Amino acid sequence: MATQASNGDGPVGQEKINTDIITLTRFLTEEQVKVKEATGDFTLLCHALQFAFKSISYYIRRASLINLSGLAGSSNTTGDDQKKLDVIGNDIFIAAMKSSGKVRILVSEEEEDAIAFDEHPNARYAVACDPIDGSSNLDAGVSVGTIFGVFKLPEGAKGTKEDMLLPGTELVASGFTMYGASAQLVMTMKGGSVNGFTLDQSLGEFILTHPDMRIPRSRAIYSVNEGNSLYWEEPVKEYVNSLKYPGENGKPYSARYIGSMVADAYRTLLYGGIFAYPADKKSPKGKLRIMYECGPMAQVFENAGGQAVNSKMERMLEVAPQHIHDRSGIFLGSYDEVQKVIDIHAKHAK
Repeated sequence: MATQASNGDGPVGQEKINTDIITLTRFLTEEQVKVKEATGDFTLLCHALQFAFKSISYYIRRASLINLSGLAGSSNTTGDDQKKLDVIGNDIFIAAMKSSGKVRILVSEEEEDAIAFDEHPNARYAVACDPIDGSSNLDAGVSVGTIFGVFKLPEGAKGTKEDMLLPGTELVASGFTMYGASAQLVMTMKGGSVNGFTLDQSLGEFILTHPDMRIPRSRAIYSVNEGNSLYWEEPVKEYVNSLKYPGENGKPYSARYIGSMVADAYRTLLYGGIFAYPADKKSPKGKLRIMYECGPMAQVFENAGGQAVNSKMERMLEVAPQHIHDRSGIFLGSYDEVQKVIDIHAKHAK
């Protein structure tokens, strides 16, 4: 007769049971203890964030059953048609950040202007988010996600949108949640490691499943929308062609493109390679938003050992937006793969 080991390492039948589970709540509490000057405000903010992720995950899983698929009949501030879930995800995020009591100002892709929580004048944090990135794929059942970045407002900040026009180097935390076969949360803090959590539906908790994530130094995989190749600048064309046609005895790269930044970035983070959405002749500034897409993703990839640059080959984390919905091109991924892009652009600049 099988018996259960008291330390959780022994088998029950043939199955090993882990009884020492690290939840996101436990992880955040243990990290807080390491910081002597911590007040607990950031931890409470993160609890509000994870509630938003759980709620959005719930509605995405049930979207087709409760008539949440399709368009809401409006467009957001960046010109994208809003899905019904875009609106719900945005409302969930606003309510969660407001109720936390720790957020002074929120920027969302779905809102034209920043939202100031004047009822919390002493709150010191600002949050930027894309509540449901890749929502155009929702009706097809393709993975979508939430991207977020957290800033700490400087002393004397009035809680206006101008206070958030900061480079990604000022992010205190960032990450994304991908809603696919399971909800996967990837999170990092300034100067820290990157950790991945999986939502256990039965427990209702995010469980640490991918501690200290590191992106491979190089990998022959590229992810880019080649439908835009007609509009690319010459360095980008040369770079992508060098991957597809490597010359005699060379092996071409594999192409993987989903069309949802969170899904493409998560795959790149796990397996290595490069994700690119360059600026081009059709979109000279680029398509992705600096504050709540490029900046947070750049922090995740740099902390995991990769690189992220814009279409001018500037370090993405050092680029400050000119306005809250400012755009940029981006190349991010394995260190060596992004370096190849930088080197080709440097050659063309001579």
